[in-house]
Amino acid sequence: MPTQTIEILSPEELRRTVTRLASEVIERAGDVSKLVLLGIYTRGVPLAKLLGRQIEMLEQESVAVGAIDITFYRDDLDQIGVRTPAKTEISCDLSGKIVVLVDDVIYSGRTIRAALNAVNEYGRPEVIQLLVLVDRGHRELPICPDFTGKQLPTSRDEQVKVYLQDFDGRDAVELIKVF
Repeated sequence: MPTQTIEILSPEELRRTVTRLASEVIERAGDVSKLVLLGIYTRGVPLAKLLGRQIEMLEQESVAVGAIDITFYRDDLDQIGVRTPAKTEISCDLSGKIVVLVDDVIYSGRTIRAALNAVNEYGRPEVIQLLVLVDRGHRELPICPDFTGKQLPTSRDEQVKVYLQDFDGRDAVELIKVF
């Protein structure tokens, strides 16, 4: 099947977007010492680390960054097949914290629903917020991000690919159209 790749965010645009998102998170949190960024595997994890470094640079204060695996909370395991679970890494009790779930792309909302269920295993945060780099629409659940890097209306047969330097060796966001 022939495809067409369209660059949505260049490396520089991606860096500016991450800086803006970090600033928005800081502004909403108020107290960054209560902030915990939890990246959702796979690309939410390097994105959360990138945001954590950016927040630390802006605030001169480190922020807790972790990773959460949602494998056993998914409602589509029968459709996606066998997956090897990743390691959930949460270095602090989430009770009373401002938890920001971080993911690269939001589509149906089912990944976020699974992540919300997983977070509850690690405490009762003061608040859980959602940050996504790209919102491509097509929600199946009533889930809306608190922080969005880019709204990108797509058709169901298009794909959004996020590439992050720490994971992929380059920074970019691309739209893949299939003909």
